[in-house]
Amino acid sequence: MPTILCSGSDGPLEESRDGLGEIRSRYPTFDVVSNPHQLVYPDEGDGFQVILQLLEQYEEHSVTYIAIGPLTNLARLMERDSKLLSTKVESVFCMGGALDVPGNTSSVAEYPYAARNLLGPEPPYEFPLPLDRFFLLPLDITTNHQLPFPIYKERVDPRFESATSSARPITEFTSAFLAHTRKTMNQFGSDAMELHDIVAVWCAIHFHSFSNETSIKETRVPGWSAVQRVFDIERTGELTRGMLVVDRREDISAYASGANRAKVQAELDQMHRSDKSNLKSVVVPAHVPPQHDPWTKSVGDKSRSIWCISETPGTEALLKLLLERVWGVSID
Repeated sequence: MPTILCSGSDGPLEESRDGLGEIRSRYPTFDVVSNPHQLVYPDEGDGFQVILQLLEQYEEHSVTYIAIGPLTNLARLMERDSKLLSTKVESVFCMGGALDVPGNTSSVAEYPYAARNLLGPEPPYEFPLPLDRFFLLPLDITTNHQLPFPIYKERVDPRFESATSSARPITEFTSAFLAHTRKTMNQFGSDAMELHDIVAVWCAIHFHSFSNETSIKETRVPGWSAVQRVFDIERTGELTRGMLVVDRREDISAYASGANRAKVQAELDQMHRSDKSNLKSVVVPAHVPPQHDPWTKSVGDKSRSIWCISETPGTEALLKLLLERVWGVSID
């Protein structure tokens, strides 16, 4: 199937129109209207309309949907035709949120989940998003996967951030938007691009959806693991809007009663939290019995659990694959 390239929404809920720091206005030469090789087909319609057309063409449970960014199209699809989305999509891989780590837009919220227009009261969808086929890749697992800019300059484009253009079109294009990305990351004290969205695509290629916990344990995907987590999203908090709220009194991330917090935290730091199955705690429990009030029922309802990716083949594996597949270079 050919790749269809669509413009962003005329009124995106968040972010710029192209999602690449307005590269189409800074480098108009990249804003082409046709492709002589026909490997990519530009479409004048916005992504929302094209996705609707594609879903209508395919059989039930045959489409993999990868949701990255502020989820404008996914939100519009649910509003327009929740039945079409829930019946045609086989699985949804969504990059977003922060469970046991700090956020990036705020101290507790990750960018797409803090998008203000997406966090209003939930409409009564006739066909809710199928949570049993929904895979979340939060900052907990994506942040450590990075493309260091010094490696990019050394291996891919020695002319990176210089006035001289690269000889290869693909490299000239990536260097154009990565220069903007590097300035942004430098402001946060980092000299690498975090590969959040790329991890989601990588996962969708190798991982599969499962209908229950038994099947996911019986089917081994080399290098990949997922755990079920229960949480809710804070929609109205002045300081916590977009936070993934976990009831840690009964969650797998809660410290065992009487645990040495300093010792466990040191172990977590050493493990980089890559294996959630070994976690005993991230907070000190209150020394009171859990109160099963209505809020607790909402947040702790096991029927609302989400599959969260907890392990990948590793940061070096993705970096090596990215450099080889996109730019044809090796780091060996």
